[in-house]
Amino acid sequence: MWFLGMDVGTGGTRAVVVNAAGKLMGAASSEHAPFRAEHPGWAEQDPEDWWRAAQEAIRGALAATPEPREPIAAIALTGQMHGAVMLDENGAVLRPALIWCDTRTQPECDWLTAKIGYERLIELTCNPALPNFTLTKLLWVKTHQPEIFAKIRHVMCPKDYVRYRLTGEFAIDVQEASGTLLLDVTHRRWSREVAEAAGIDMSWLPKVYESPEICARISEKAAGLTGLKSGTPVAAGAGDQGAGAVGMGILQPGSVSATIGTSGVVFAATAEPTKDPKGRMHTFCHAVPGRWHVMGVTQSAGLSLNWLRGTFFAGQSYDSLSEGAAKIPAGSEGLEWAPYLLGERTPHLDPEVRAAFAGIGVQHTGAHFVRAVLEGVAYSLQDTFTLFHDLGIPVTAIRLGGGGARGALWRKIQAGIYGKAVEVLVAEEGGAFGCALMAGVGAGHWQNLDEACAQAIKVAERIEPDAADVAAYRAGYARWRKLYPALKGLRD
Repeated sequence: MWFLGMDVGTGGTRAVVVNAAGKLMGAASSEHAPFRAEHPGWAEQDPEDWWRAAQEAIRGALAATPEPREPIAAIALTGQMHGAVMLDENGAVLRPALIWCDTRTQPECDWLTAKIGYERLIELTCNPALPNFTLTKLLWVKTHQPEIFAKIRHVMCPKDYVRYRLTGEFAIDVQEASGTLLLDVTHRRWSREVAEAAGIDMSWLPKVYESPEICARISEKAAGLTGLKSGTPVAAGAGDQGAGAVGMGILQPGSVSATIGTSGVVFAATAEPTKDPKGRMHTFCHAVPGRWHVMGVTQSAGLSLNWLRGTFFAGQSYDSLSEGAAKIPAGSEGLEWAPYLLGERTPHLDPEVRAAFAGIGVQHTGAHFVRAVLEGVAYSLQDTFTLFHDLGIPVTAIRLGGGGARGALWRKIQAGIYGKAVEVLVAEEGGAFGCALMAGVGAGHWQNLDEACAQAIKVAERIEPDAADVAAYRAGYARWRKLYPALKGLRD
C-alpha cells in the first residue's frame, strides 16, 4: 500500500507518495499565485487557487509514481499555518484569506490582550496575541468588514479548506489549531472562554482531531478531479511546522530541528506544555498524540537571502553566491545583518521593527553581504536556542531542514553559531513527507509515528562545529544582539 501527503504552502502546493517502507515513490508541485499585499504588512491569498494547485499536485504525484502502482491507502494534509479562511452557510469563501505573514492586526492584538489579560491568555492558550495568529485576523474582519463577519459560518486554516474541498468535512488537527489562538493547548480542545471573549461563535470552529486520526474520506466529486479513489481515508495532518518535524523525526523530548524556509523555525519536542510567561515562543500541541512542542520563529529567514539576491545579485545562482561567501572569514569582518524584513516574532514580538545592515566598511564586498545575511539569519535562530536554555528546555540533537540544510556553507555556519553538531537527512522531504507517514499511521500500517519515523528517516551527514567558528560566533552573537535594541530605539 502507498500513502499520500500534501503540503499547501505559501508559494505552492506539493504532494508526495511514499510506499509501505516510507520510501518516496513520486512527487509533484504546483505554484500558487503570489500573495497580494495592498498595503505594507498585508498578505492575502485566494483559497480557490490552493484548491486548483492541490488538484494539479495530486494528479502529478500519482502520475510520477512507477509501475506497477499500488492504491493510495490514506492521505494527510499539511500547510501554511495561521491563515484565516472564512466561509458562509453554503461553504462559499467570503473574502481572500489573510495568511500567516499578514501583520496588520496589532490593534486587535492589543484589544484582545486588554480584554482577557496577558497572563490569562497565556494560561488559556499557552501563547500571547500576535498579529500572525488566526483569531486576530478574524477580529480585524469584525472591525473593518462587519458585513462579511456577519456572514461567517465556518472558520478554518488553509490546508483544512483544501480538505473540505476534497471531502466535504470541516475538520482540523490539534497542532494546526494551536496556532489559531483559540485552542486550549494544555487540554487539546477549543477554548470557549477565549472564543466568547472574542465574539467567535463556537459553531464556526471545525471538529478537532489528533494528527494521525482519520477524520474524513475523499468524496466522489474530488475523486474525479484528483485521481484518488472515492472513500480514501484522510488523516487530520498538521500545520507545516508539526508535519515538518514528523518528516525529520523530531518526536522525542530533546530532539530539535532548525528549519530555514521563507521563515525560520527552531522546533523542540516536549513531554509537557512548556509555557514562557513572557510569550516569546510558541507552545503548541505536537502532531504526536500526547506530546507538545515549543518553537521560535524568525519571520524573514530564507526570505532574507532571496531578497538580497533579487535586489542586488539578480541573475546569480545561490551556489555562486555561497561560493563567494565561503571565502569570507566567520563574522564577515564586522558586517552584520538584522533579518527583520517583516518584523520579528521570537523573541521580540515586534511586527514594526525593520531589517538593517550594520558595520559597513570599505573592506566589505558583495560576498561579505551574502555571508552576513547567512550569519544574521542563524543568529536570529540562536535567539530561540538561548531562550530554550533559559527555560530549561533540553537540546540533545539538532537536525537542519529547508534551504538552510542544502548548502554546505549555511550548515557550517549554523553548527558554529549553535555550538553543537548538526545533522542532515538522506532525503528531507518536509511536511508533505511527514503527512504521508501520518496517513500510514492512520491507515494502521504503522502503530505510531515513532515506528514510522524509525523506518523511514535516515541521517546522511553529521557536521561538527569548527572550534574557531564557535569562538568567532560567540563574540559575534554578543555584538549582534545589540542590533535589535538599537533598531527599536529608532522608533522611540
